[in-house]
Amino acid sequence: QVQFVESGGGLVQPGGSLRLSCAASGSIFSILNMGWYRQAPGKQRELVATLTNGGSTNYADSVKGRFTISRDFPKKTWYLQMNSLKPEDTAMYYCNTPPPTRRDWGQGTQVTVSS
Repeated sequence: QVQFVESGGGLVQPGGSLRLSCAASGSIFSILNMGWYRQAPGKQRELVATLTNGGSTNYADSVKGRFTISRDFPKKTWYLQMNSLKPEDTAMYYCNTPPPTRRDWGQGTQVTVSS
């Protein structure tokens, strides 16, 4: 079964950068569409970036121009490069596929943007 493990989060000052990683395993890795999601306390999980199997990307308006989603097929890993971070980016970040390939949610990786 395909599983995802997020890493790379941490504490960063406003204006700083982080690169999140999403390591995957499974036989259908190469054909998966992928999304990065985030969830702050008391709020619903929101989609912030998507990358299709064909290479198309989309971003939430709140992160457009600052975040970049990418993939490395040999390493079975997706990335989220986050630049010019703002306090409102503070959340738990998750990676997952949309239906019908949706998998169980992982533990996520915490991103905290604060002075």
